Amino acid sequence: MVYSYKIFWTKAFQFKGRSTRSEYWWAYLANSIINLLLAIFVGISSAINETLGFLFSLIYVLYSLGQIVPSISICIRRVRDMGKGWQWIFINLMPIVGAIWYIVLLCQPSLPNA
Repeated sequence: MVYSYKIFWTKAFQFKGRSTRSEYWWAYLANSIINLLLAIFVGISSAINETLGFLFSLIYVLYSLGQIVPSISICIRRVRDMGKGWQWIFINLMPIVGAIWYIVLLCQPSLPNA
């Protein structure tokens, strides 16, 4: 999981190439855990001290903004690994059905010649 998360950040601006299914999902899990921990710290620190809560809120917002480009990058690399074009990430814009279809796509195995 740590290796996938490291790749998530080191290849943040690399939109070419491929990302395996496990690399994508481990990075997604690590990113979700960090988001959850930061949200918990914001809640606890806000209850303790307003200034400390503001500090953790600022860290949370900066982390959330900072992860946008690496998240798009890994999604594009994962879609390419399945043999699809990068434009398939826009299927998420379809309400309900698009998100379900996209998750099914992300769970597909890698193609050897993609």
